[in-house]
Amino acid sequence: MFRSRAKEEKSQADKPVNFSKQPRDPQAPKGRPTPKRSEAQSQRRSVAHTPTTRKDASKRQREDRRQALQKQREALAGGDERYLPARDKGPVRRFARDWVDSRFNVAEFFLPLAIVILVLSVVRVPSIQNIALLLWAVVIVLIVVDAAVSGFRLKKRLKERFPDGNTRGAVPYALMRSLQMRRLRLPKPQVKRGERP
Repeated sequence: MFRSRAKEEKSQADKPVNFSKQPRDPQAPKGRPTPKRSEAQSQRRSVAHTPTTRKDASKRQREDRRQALQKQREALAGGDERYLPARDKGPVRRFARDWVDSRFNVAEFFLPLAIVILVLSVVRVPSIQNIALLLWAVVIVLIVVDAAVSGFRLKKRLKERFPDGNTRGAVPYALMRSLQMRRLRLPKPQVKRGERP
């Protein structure tokens, strides 16, 4: 009640003023430098290239997806780690691929053998048809035994090579790769047969 006016003005001057709630005067400076013409033009160009309609956006997405798939195909053919699909990335998967590619697998010959057995089973001679059935059984047993032995050996090598690494899923990945013919495998084999990975 009996305070001096000077002390009141001083206390109000010490309080920070919040300008954010006040509207900006159009004549006041904007608080940032005017951009150069080249920068402004590049901004306008980037705005002009953004799709305005849903149709344009989907077209652009398709084009981007096509380019990504093209890079992925090239990586699968050449072995470039950067663009490989997630299932093929990493040193563990690379080691599993190289381990499978460095050896002969019974399963990779399944397709040619299946064609031969089918041709034999079509022949109308009962003894040849019996031989074809026996061959089916032998091929399936050989594939199962080879897959079991390969899986066990690969698991052991992975534990030796990557004791602290995550090797989960590497053995089934390698076994699926061993079912494919060597020439048709993707990513392409990077090691020769008999070469240690």
